[in-house]
Amino acid sequence: MVAGNWKMNGNIELAKQMMDTLNGANLTDVDVLVCPPFPFISAFNSLKGAIGGQNLSEFDSGAHTGEVSGSMLKSVGCDFVLVGHSERRTDNGESDKLVAEKVSVALKHGLTPVLCVGEPESVRDSGEFFNHIQAQIEAVINVIGIDDFDNIVVAYEPVWAIGTGKTASPLQAQEVHAFIREYLRKLNADIANGLRILYGGSVKAANANELFSQPDVDGGLIGGASLDPQEFLNICLAAKG
Repeated sequence: MVAGNWKMNGNIELAKQMMDTLNGANLTDVDVLVCPPFPFISAFNSLKGAIGGQNLSEFDSGAHTGEVSGSMLKSVGCDFVLVGHSERRTDNGESDKLVAEKVSVALKHGLTPVLCVGEPESVRDSGEFFNHIQAQIEAVINVIGIDDFDNIVVAYEPVWAIGTGKTASPLQAQEVHAFIREYLRKLNADIANGLRILYGGSVKAANANELFSQPDVDGGLIGGASLDPQEFLNICLAAKG
């Protein structure tokens, strides 16, 4: 699976270009997900792939100006939603508890959450990154249980290697992905074995093949490179191979 997260970028013209590029390619062997900003979701209504929101509210409705509910996302054609993205955790102070609540709300509305986990530089340097990631996942398990992970995608974001000039190697990515799968395997082997774990750390067409060839890397959560239709297509093709 390859998911493109536009963050707060793009425009309606880029949405049309992206849809034309992806619809014109043979991507039958790879699941493609595009997560544009909310105003551009409807521009992808003819995409031969899935559409996702970048966030959702923990509330279903009410006096929460600026928020978007799970039912709203579902009504405009979304099947997925990013939950707990590192920028939401950092910029908006989203806690593990809140992220877990949002995962539960997404599932209630028939959306597949892409649960984002990962460690900042200070945690990586301390050597406690496995414990940090486990705590992020445990918070979700405590709310929804392990069985509902059958309806979740996990994305690992090494926050310390995004926009910092530092790079996480394919082996470092594999190390964390293997840890996540093994941790969940102790709780439910079938769910762990079937879980899709995406890597979200500066994936480009030039490094996609090496990253996706790692045994526990099941695709990518693509940031900046998803704003270039041809580059994003090339990454999708790498996942197909």
